[in-house]
Amino acid sequence: MALRDDIIAHNVSWAEVHRDTKHLVRKLMGKGPWEGIVALTRGGLVPAAILAREMEIRVVDTLCISTYDEQLKGTINVLKIPERAVAVEGEGWLLVDDLVDTGTTAKKAREILPKSHFATVYAKPLGLPTVDTFVSEVAQDVWVFFPWDTEPQYIAPLVGKD
Repeated sequence: MALRDDIIAHNVSWAEVHRDTKHLVRKLMGKGPWEGIVALTRGGLVPAAILAREMEIRVVDTLCISTYDEQLKGTINVLKIPERAVAVEGEGWLLVDDLVDTGTTAKKAREILPKSHFATVYAKPLGLPTVDTFVSEVAQDVWVFFPWDTEPQYIAPLVGKD
């Protein structure tokens, strides 16, 4: 994906995601108890799995919202809702995502689960008002590449290049 000149790329490693998500666990300890976790797909799936393990939560569901469609930019499409969490408006549920960017997805998720506790690993300034708990703030002009969205690839050494 080509980025605009004013966007800064930042690659996050598996180790960083794991470390930062465990830090999120520490911030969330004592704020429960939680009925379960609702992962915002797809980005929230990995942090939700780490949270579920570390917090010994066995009920994990998904809220599937698409907002990054290349053909319909800005269009919000709710693909699946977590029935059990919706029945109580998210009360007692932990809503999890990897990153809140502009807050578009988060606002829609909050409409669906208004009483949930929304936690993200990373947060950009425009999305901060939608988040209850987060670990690291990221500048708005940074595009975060997560390890599940990238592939490791061989790069030739600098020695021997012209």
